[in-house]
Amino acid sequence: MAEKKDTATYVALRKEVQSRKFRPIYVLNGEEPYYIDQLSDLIVNTALTEDERDFNLSVYYGSDADVREVISTCKQYPAFSQYKVVVLREAQNVEKQVGHKNDLDLLEHYALKPQPSTILVVCYKGGTLKSKPFLEAMKKEATGVVMSSAKVRDGRDLQAVIANYATAMGCNIDAKSVVMLADFIGNDLARMFGELDKLKILVGEGNAITPELIERHVGISKDYNNFELEDALRTRDAVKAYRIVDYYEKNPKNNAVQPTVATIFSFFANVLLVRASRDQSDGALMTVTGAKSPYRIKKFKDAARNYSTRACVNIISYLRDCDVKSKGIGSRQDGYALLRELIYKILHS
Repeated sequence: MAEKKDTATYVALRKEVQSRKFRPIYVLNGEEPYYIDQLSDLIVNTALTEDERDFNLSVYYGSDADVREVISTCKQYPAFSQYKVVVLREAQNVEKQVGHKNDLDLLEHYALKPQPSTILVVCYKGGTLKSKPFLEAMKKEATGVVMSSAKVRDGRDLQAVIANYATAMGCNIDAKSVVMLADFIGNDLARMFGELDKLKILVGEGNAITPELIERHVGISKDYNNFELEDALRTRDAVKAYRIVDYYEKNPKNNAVQPTVATIFSFFANVLLVRASRDQSDGALMTVTGAKSPYRIKKFKDAARNYSTRACVNIISYLRDCDVKSKGIGSRQDGYALLRELIYKILHS
């Protein structure tokens, strides 16, 4: 039997379901639909074989679902199967039905004593399920679990998601590999996790996902990405920086200007924080910058030695100006021409 907790992460529940440890009730809510769709599908496909689904899978949609009918179905016994699975998709739309605003509260009584052979999955997208009676009953009797999925943003949030997913798979992944994947794929989580699953199969001894492995099997150049551009600027390597911009211009599909500017902005904002900090210990700087490793702090410290406080302030101003102009405000210059100009200003700050 699964450990009884009333909240859990996507990765933890995914692992649990794959081990066929099921909860009577799952509430999957939040702003990131990928996690909700993937986990609900995984529960169905793991609990029931294809033949069992004909008689033991019931799917309702919030726009026209009758919650009383959902509960009645949950109380039925499975036919020729260990489990019956009932999925209420788009549950947020139940509240939009005329006269059905509080119908999800009806699940309170079912949550107090659910059918042991039924798995109820409630998918609530775009926010948090607000039925306090249902959630409190489920928590009181430890009959289910809630997964809340926050929207994954580009940048640090996405990098943390990649690192955590790799760790959950039992893989080691370094900071450079994380940034390569984040820069190239972005927050398309379906593709991101698909690529990580593929790399998991391909990893060699030590279970290490490396830049070389990514370059070979995902098609990302380890020498031409925002991580390498950041390094070139950190060390004031003009030749390498301009070579990367040239590569970006020839491959614009995966190397848009605005995400590159955002990455460089984040880097120099942190360099400025490092320069301004009185406590230069790695621990203190990790707290100030939000960095997850001393390796990242070393990068900031290196740049802080190469750029003065005044230079960092100027660079942040240049980056803001470039970002605005790249969106067509106050300039008609090509984005990559703007990026070259930006690189020149940074290197000469």
